[in-house]
Amino acid sequence: MKGIIFLLAGQAVSQAHGEDAWDDILDAAGVGGAYTSLGNYPDEELGRIVGAASEALGLPAWDVVRWLGEAIVPAFVTHHGSLFDAHSDTRSFVLGLNTFIHPEVHKLYPDSHTPEFVFDASDPDVLRMNYSSKRKLCALAEGLIVGSATHYGEQVGIAHDTCMLRGDECCQLDLRFAPLAA
Repeated sequence: MKGIIFLLAGQAVSQAHGEDAWDDILDAAGVGGAYTSLGNYPDEELGRIVGAASEALGLPAWDVVRWLGEAIVPAFVTHHGSLFDAHSDTRSFVLGLNTFIHPEVHKLYPDSHTPEFVFDASDPDVLRMNYSSKRKLCALAEGLIVGSATHYGEQVGIAHDTCMLRGDECCQLDLRFAPLAA
């Protein structure tokens, strides 16, 4: 897992729960916490951090990971705004993951392992996204989509009936976008 995820997670936790919260979670997880944005860290380390955060916050791990995805989007926008500026809405941003976003990620972090997405955009009201990744971080993907929708002034409904975490071959997410309610 790339260090940028750990760094952004630390920022998000500190902003939401106070400066000491991140250190407390790292201590409870039994990890060092000295991360660099370009560094690579074991996936299991993120798992231990999520487990410690789950226990500290009294939330299921799924909810912690989904929240994390949503919470780190503003920092991604700050540091990599051009990836967002190239799109005018969430649907086009999500559809650009394979053709624009992930190639840019690989330029910045050549040894990164991004998830694979297959899209069915034939229905103008529903974007079907099949997600597969050895990490099975579909909750993070959901959070990133929700956070991106907020960035674009939209909301997104997500149906996630097929999931790798339940033994399915891939996750299938049906996404419905709408303007934020006034």
